[in-house]
Amino acid sequence: MTDIDNYELGEDFEKWLRQGAQNRVGRDFLIETVEPARTAVLNIDMQHYFISEGFQAACPIALDIIPALNKFNQAFRDLGGLCVWIQTSADNWAIEHWGNYAALQSSERWARRSLELREGHEGFNLHPDLETHEEDLFMIKTRFSAFIEGSSALDQELKKRGIDTVLITGVATGVCCESTARDAMMMNYRVIMVSDVLAAMSLEAHKNSLQALYGLFTDVQTTNQVLAHAQGD
Repeated sequence: MTDIDNYELGEDFEKWLRQGAQNRVGRDFLIETVEPARTAVLNIDMQHYFISEGFQAACPIALDIIPALNKFNQAFRDLGGLCVWIQTSADNWAIEHWGNYAALQSSERWARRSLELREGHEGFNLHPDLETHEEDLFMIKTRFSAFIEGSSALDQELKKRGIDTVLITGVATGVCCESTARDAMMMNYRVIMVSDVLAAMSLEAHKNSLQALYGLFTDVQTTNQVLAHAQGD
């Protein structure tokens, strides 16, 4: 499935979210105030390896979210927020001491991952249609979660900037995005999964991840809902 119009969560899912918020906190959203100066958009793994045809872990639906992702990031820049582009590396230094994950793969798959996510390989690069800016923050991670100890310096960089809220976007919803979101909440960040700028291999996988995270770990909002809260609407 690569048609973003068929990737909508639907009215029933939206009603479930709003009812869940009412049941938990007595309002329509778990997080209804977003202060841009203390907020970072975490754009996760929008690299060729994860989104472009021909690469081992390609999730083609992620190509379709790029226009909305660019618009969302620019809106947050304009409001004074921080945009962060997070890339996974499989260079030798990055996969050292991760033999248990290697053991879950065939030797062929592990070798291909190690090649296509190596820094300098096209697969490691961000997709060229992404509109990154010089003032954005660029981070490399070595594990699914960007926050787990040893994966990246993201936590230190965000704390330095006074960030207390993170907006999760990118690919794949239920893998690196979910892993990062769970750890972010447990490190005391306010976390929103931005549903229309996240991608998974299927709508079912996308919804399952959002349902698993909602309430206990994160809020779930669309780009328009997040921006309305960031502008005090």
